[in-house]
Amino acid sequence: MKLFFYVIAAGLFSISASKAQVVLPDWETVEIKTFDLGGGIYMLEGFGGNIGVSAGEDGVIIIDDQYAPLTGKVMAAIRRLSDKPIRFVLNTHWHPDHTGGNERLGKEGAVIIAHDKTRDFMTAAQLIDGLKEAFPDAAIPVATFSDTLTFHMNGETIRAFHVPNAHTAGDAVVHFQEADVIHTGDAYFNGFYPFIDVERGGSIDGMIAFYEDLIAMAGPQTKIIPGHGAVANRDNVRTYQEMLIDVRGRVAAAIEAGTSLEDLIAAEPLKDLDPVYGGNIIKAPDFLAMVFRELSE
Repeated sequence: MKLFFYVIAAGLFSISASKAQVVLPDWETVEIKTFDLGGGIYMLEGFGGNIGVSAGEDGVIIIDDQYAPLTGKVMAAIRRLSDKPIRFVLNTHWHPDHTGGNERLGKEGAVIIAHDKTRDFMTAAQLIDGLKEAFPDAAIPVATFSDTLTFHMNGETIRAFHVPNAHTAGDAVVHFQEADVIHTGDAYFNGFYPFIDVERGGSIDGMIAFYEDLIAMAGPQTKIIPGHGAVANRDNVRTYQEMLIDVRGRVAAAIEAGTSLEDLIAAEPLKDLDPVYGGNIIKAPDFLAMVFRELSE
């Protein structure tokens, strides 16, 4: 299944000089798939950002919660894993495909947690297509952190930490230490070009730098839950990092040569990478526009 994301009410997301067309699903047909990663840790895949779950005797903590119309299905999938309450929801960043379930889960008693900057983004009007108001009060994190936060639940040490200026300026990555599972949120996409929220502090350089830390943290058996895509390992991350370094170099060289964004896109400099990374909503022109804008500024 292609994992289309950043669907706002208008169905379009403005990406620098281009627009990516998003096809909304029939929510009734979306299936929530559950992947057992061992040690009481699961990944839920539906339509939007991948959800991480720790389920055990102390209750349930989830990482992200997809779109609002899927919250009932997400909760049902979690109920099949545990009859304990969902005590905490930790958002990896502000985008609605990762935070859409916040409102209902918050109203039902879950504590919503995120990085300081993520809360700031969610309380401000975001001037993108179809979303021009702040999130509803019940969806906004009630607890935030600036650097690290650790949960001790279900026999697991769950460490969340801030990754500066990667996908956004407020990214959180979550390490389930005993289970050897890492949830990256959208700081890492597995298998296709990333979306970089440059307007809110996202950076290709920040992504590349984060992957050094991620690779060092991961062992040969570590399971990595990306924001979108299949469960990955550190070799997948290294390959992806090499791609980003390559693309950055190509765009930087074009800027140095005085090439305009329009001429760069027309030259199709990522044509060799498209068969591997161009199969989702973010196409080469979108990605080039993001990187060009960042490096030009």
